[in-house]
Amino acid sequence: MTGKTGVQRVVIAGGGTAGWLAAAALTRQLRDQVVVTLVESDAIGTIGVGEATIPTIRSFHALLGLDERAFLQAAKASFKLGIQFENWAREGDSYIHSFGALGRGTWMAEFHHMWLEARAQGFGGAVSAACAEHEAARLGRFATDEQGTLNYAYHLDAGLYAKALREQAEAQGLTRVEGRIARVERDGASGDIAALVLEDGTRVAGDLFLDCTGFRALLIEGDMQAGWEDWSHWLPTDRALAMQTRATGPAMPYTRAIAHDAGWRWQIPLQHRMGNGLVYASDYLSDDEAHHRFAGMVEGEALTEPRLIRFTTGRRKRVWVKNCVALSLASGFVEPLESTSIHLTMIAITRLLQLFPFNGSTPALARRFDDLAQRELERVRDFVMLHYVLNQRPEPFWQRMREMELPDSLAERIAVWREAAHAWQGAEDLFRVDSWVQVMLGQRLEPEGHHHVARLMPPDRLQQTLAAMQAATAASVADLPTHQQFLDRHGGAPPDPRAA
Repeated sequence: MTGKTGVQRVVIAGGGTAGWLAAAALTRQLRDQVVVTLVESDAIGTIGVGEATIPTIRSFHALLGLDERAFLQAAKASFKLGIQFENWAREGDSYIHSFGALGRGTWMAEFHHMWLEARAQGFGGAVSAACAEHEAARLGRFATDEQGTLNYAYHLDAGLYAKALREQAEAQGLTRVEGRIARVERDGASGDIAALVLEDGTRVAGDLFLDCTGFRALLIEGDMQAGWEDWSHWLPTDRALAMQTRATGPAMPYTRAIAHDAGWRWQIPLQHRMGNGLVYASDYLSDDEAHHRFAGMVEGEALTEPRLIRFTTGRRKRVWVKNCVALSLASGFVEPLESTSIHLTMIAITRLLQLFPFNGSTPALARRFDDLAQRELERVRDFVMLHYVLNQRPEPFWQRMREMELPDSLAERIAVWREAAHAWQGAEDLFRVDSWVQVMLGQRLEPEGHHHVARLMPPDRLQQTLAAMQAATAASVADLPTHQQFLDRHGGAPPDPRAA
């Protein structure tokens, strides 16, 4: 089907955030090259609780041509400067993994080596005191400017977000077909998918099919039998309860991730409500007890009933099989601790655009796509695991996490940090050096040594340099409005038509 004629018709199976992100991107970037059709059923719900993002979303929005002011209004979004982790290493601990740079280093060593030397000499303050994003988050302050002073992401309403993306995609020429998929029609000679056949008999033919059917993985697993690699021995949380409540106070510019004896819970502030969730391992907490506990944890008037989501952490062994490409939950899943789900969907769409099979799907293209996707997901898995394995909590769940055998890739990172305070961001890594540093220090992993580059500087000069960085950061943050004040001025107002 695709070998001679190439790809002219793209069919997206499933809507939700993943399906409509793909639709909006393809219809904008390949507008005269392909015809895009999306098949979804209003009767099938979506997960729709992934309300926190990371800063890469802003680059993808630029690719889509989304106006930030219009997006904020449509998705009832707020701003996010990082995640506050509470009770993770020990009960009572708290630290912020912010999106900013900790400070200025040199070509020889990152900033944290200088800070470690200063601390060894008895000064230096907090490692994040010169990070504007960290300090703004800590103080609940936020603003945007033309200089891009703060590196930020968003909290958003996933349902409203998908609706806005749908409106854009349909305006750009996409055709939406309503209905449930009854079966997948395969080409007898090539094994490619030829069409999706709906329950009412409608046949939706295509040359390339994108599986956005969530955990069901209707195409990539149901028909293409891609296979599954289970990671639950590394990340055993397998349940989440989610509900929405009315906000009880001003919105803070960060997500809260609060550890409990069998997992953690989230609080995500939007303009119009609070998103709440309880993540847990069912081996250590029953569903009934989780519901009971969750009811006592949430704050504010309930706007929805708690919704139970079952999941298994892992990945498809292949995410591109013949002319089928799996996106988002259909391709794999790492629990939402670091808000990576929407990013992984966006980077997969970006990668698909870069490797688009205009002349037809080939094994070489599929292998390249698979390889890039697999390595990135492994690195995300390692970073999420880092929070769990570096703990000093007494409960059985946390003891299991602390004592498990680690993937070699993560074991190496921990060993190199412990011995010499080195962290790195490789080509496949999403998270930057500063992210690894903030989490490892926040989880109480103290290095035994560090680079001595700072000893080339007299102690008084080192002290003055750090103090100057911290003072400049404090002064810049002090001038910012509170996050809630900024939202009140910029979040809910309609976009200025003169800016179009």
